[in-house]
Amino acid sequence: MARFKARVERWFEASATCLCRRRVPAIIVVLLATAAAATGLRNLVVDTSTESFLRTGDPVLERYEEFRNQFGRDDVIIVSVEPEELFTHGSLTELKKLHDALASGVPYLAHITSMVNARSTRGEGDLLIVEDLLQSWPDSEQDLAALRFRVLANPLYRNLLISPDGTVTTIALELARFAGIEEQSVDDALALFDESPPDAGPRERLGDEETQRAFEAVDKIVAEHGRDGFILHVAGTPAVMESLKSALQEDMARSVLLAIAVIAILLFAMFRSVAAVVLPLGVVLLALLSTLGLMGHLATPVTLPIVILPSFLLAVGVGAAVHLLAIHFRNIRAGLDRERAIVAAVGHAGLPVLLTSLTTAAGLGSFAVADVAPIADLGRYSAIGILIALVYTLVLLPAGLALIPSRAMQAVASPHRASALTDRVLAAFARFGVRNAVPIVCAFLVVATVAFGFAVQLRFSHDVLSWLPDDWPVHQATRAIDRDLGGSVSLEVVLDTGTENGLHDRDTLLRLDALKRGIETESRGPAKVGAVLSVADLLKEIHQALNENRAEFHRIPENPALIPQEFLLFENSGSDDLEDLVDFGFSRARFSMRVPWQDTLHYPPFIRDVEERFASAFGSAADVTVTGIMSLLSRTLENTIHSAARSYLIAGVVITLMMIALIGRVGTGLISMLPNFTPILLTLALMQVAGIPLNLFTMLVGSIALGLAVDDTVHFMHHFHRYLERTGSVERAVHETLQTSGRAMLLTSAVLTAGFFIFCLADMRNLVDFGLLTGITIVTALAADFVLAPALMALRYRSLKRPEAIAQLGEAE
Repeated sequence: MARFKARVERWFEASATCLCRRRVPAIIVVLLATAAAATGLRNLVVDTSTESFLRTGDPVLERYEEFRNQFGRDDVIIVSVEPEELFTHGSLTELKKLHDALASGVPYLAHITSMVNARSTRGEGDLLIVEDLLQSWPDSEQDLAALRFRVLANPLYRNLLISPDGTVTTIALELARFAGIEEQSVDDALALFDESPPDAGPRERLGDEETQRAFEAVDKIVAEHGRDGFILHVAGTPAVMESLKSALQEDMARSVLLAIAVIAILLFAMFRSVAAVVLPLGVVLLALLSTLGLMGHLATPVTLPIVILPSFLLAVGVGAAVHLLAIHFRNIRAGLDRERAIVAAVGHAGLPVLLTSLTTAAGLGSFAVADVAPIADLGRYSAIGILIALVYTLVLLPAGLALIPSRAMQAVASPHRASALTDRVLAAFARFGVRNAVPIVCAFLVVATVAFGFAVQLRFSHDVLSWLPDDWPVHQATRAIDRDLGGSVSLEVVLDTGTENGLHDRDTLLRLDALKRGIETESRGPAKVGAVLSVADLLKEIHQALNENRAEFHRIPENPALIPQEFLLFENSGSDDLEDLVDFGFSRARFSMRVPWQDTLHYPPFIRDVEERFASAFGSAADVTVTGIMSLLSRTLENTIHSAARSYLIAGVVITLMMIALIGRVGTGLISMLPNFTPILLTLALMQVAGIPLNLFTMLVGSIALGLAVDDTVHFMHHFHRYLERTGSVERAVHETLQTSGRAMLLTSAVLTAGFFIFCLADMRNLVDFGLLTGITIVTALAADFVLAPALMALRYRSLKRPEAIAQLGEAE
């Protein structure tokens, strides 16, 4: 093993010599490669949709797409309207103005529904009349009272169009499924859909940019019409996701700028050199541009977890440069000339820098197999970015240092008071760790055991709304709509009878009606249902209208022969509302439920309850498919749980094997992982105590922190064994290790900690938790490397006293 390491170090020295002598061509090649990759930046798009959390080909996502192709979108934008008194001429006039402004001013709008145009079905003699609710404008107080009675008496309006107490009404906006409908009226948009032949070929789905334009138009119009006494809220899944997108973009820009500033300050504080600031920052910025450009070339969207990528790469990528610079300046102080100092630094630190980059990439790469698509993308591109930063560091740093005059380097390398203080502190850590090995190891084992007991109690969560601050409009709007109208998240069931006109069967319709009553009143789980709608409800409405509008006829017709006739009468009335509930052949039906926005953890029991009810009601008589936004959220939570377990296992195994390969001995390699696993356990325990759940972001902490924590351990173990072979003394080897790599470990940990603590300034709570937890983990990992690692090595090599024995050990390794 020692011979192999020596050959690798000679290779690094030879490459550094070549780069020093051909520094200008090397820099030009890297700049050209970066420019080529950066051309992909113009192709980057942002995607925060619920569907973006699942991989292409996921059966849950495929079922949802099939549902949307048949019945349209279930993720509507909901505008709630709360006037001082709804049923007055003034309030209804304001409502109509708002409705008309939204209908004409929101692009990509397929449907808009409010009290202005809500379906009103009534009978006059033998006629079935289907018209807009406010088609006949109320002129008198009696008309207003009659309107109020009709609206509150209609069960299909309750919690969908109006609150049960009649104080809040809604405007529901359904966006188009496909792009290409811009600045058109709703009628024109619908005409375009109706006239498109089934074989018109694939069309481009409405993208994130189009959704953003539509939401911005809604926001603007609502802001213009809202006032005291006419309170407006905007909620619904698209509104939540667009707010997340806005927060994502702001937090990403802020975190990048702050990361650059913090890294620059820390680099200058340590090296007192402008070059030592510009070179590492230049390397990581070029690596970041290349990584993001590659994402654009490969059409990978910027999703919610990707927000951490830029700051992460800036903080992590600079670590390799710090280790090289620390040894380079130490060589300058020792009297080496510029080229020899560069070559010796690369030869000395090249292998551990390579291994630390590989372990960090392995920690992030463990997410590449995640079932949650954005997490998989983050894993892939973080690993790629780290490797790009490694290559750029090993090429640009030697070449860049070779351009700086030796006199300037000697001035920078002169020691200062802070360096002397740091050296004394590191020496104290070395003595303390080696001389108190047994108590230190015992204390860490006790702490780790207690932490494990807390960590296993962690719960999972997926609640994107809770990521936004409580005072954000969309957060307040969603809570208000859930409170007043019973829900803003949909669960859909598609019932396929398998036969044409199967939904003309009275027994099938009765079962749907019974399911509605049962789900509304007896559903299990904390997800209380606000509204349920199916084709059975529409049939009851038709039947009541055809029987003199009498309330006792609001039921499924007793005569089965009337069912197809009543549906036909409704279709002939000019309304196309049946298309939203059944397919053309009356073989498939949609069963819609609306529930409040909650932590997705609460949805699976409700979904299972619905599935069991439908299975009990229909058995093998019909195929039942559960879908909708709620099913996507539940699938995301399920995938998060599986991905967290899988990624932690992969990262732990791969990084442990790499550590064993570096050290060359299985026992020592396994022991050396204790300073890395212990901080992870402590952080997981802290999460449990603080009530922070494992979600899409906090699940990243373990694997990311493990990949980063092991970097310092790699440097420690590499230099420790190097000095152990030379000195034959564990205490001396630890002392020299901390004097050489310890300073760089201290700075890289400071840079990383500051880089992650920057996220504590984010608007999104999940980013705050992620940054705080990862930063704390890095600090505890550094403490473990300064205290626990020396203690472990003191116990591991306590029987080695003679230099000859150490040399033999080195040969064996």
